Amino acid sequence: MSFPSQSAFEQAQNDVQALTHKPSNDVLLKLYALYKQATQGDATGDRPGGFNFVAAAKYDAWKALMGQSQAEAQTEYVALVQQLKGQSESSAQK
Repeated sequence: MSFPSQSAFEQAQNDVQALTHKPSNDVLLKLYALYKQATQGDATGDRPGGFNFVAAAKYDAWKALMGQSQAEAQTEYVALVQQLKGQSESSAQK
């Protein structure tokens, strides 16, 4: 398996900001989790509790990737952003 270069990962971070259509919440959570795993590794700390539902969902999504290497997370992140860009471009042409 080949891993993306650091510049490809950085470009994907820029590309996701330029999407013409906002991804669904599920996709946004996946992007967040992959980014965190790629940049920081496995989730650390305690799960947010109480009524902080957004923070808890983000933590859970990140925690679900535990054990995945940072390089693998970068690869998935870049691939997901490329897929989203393709969807965004094709819907803009319609």
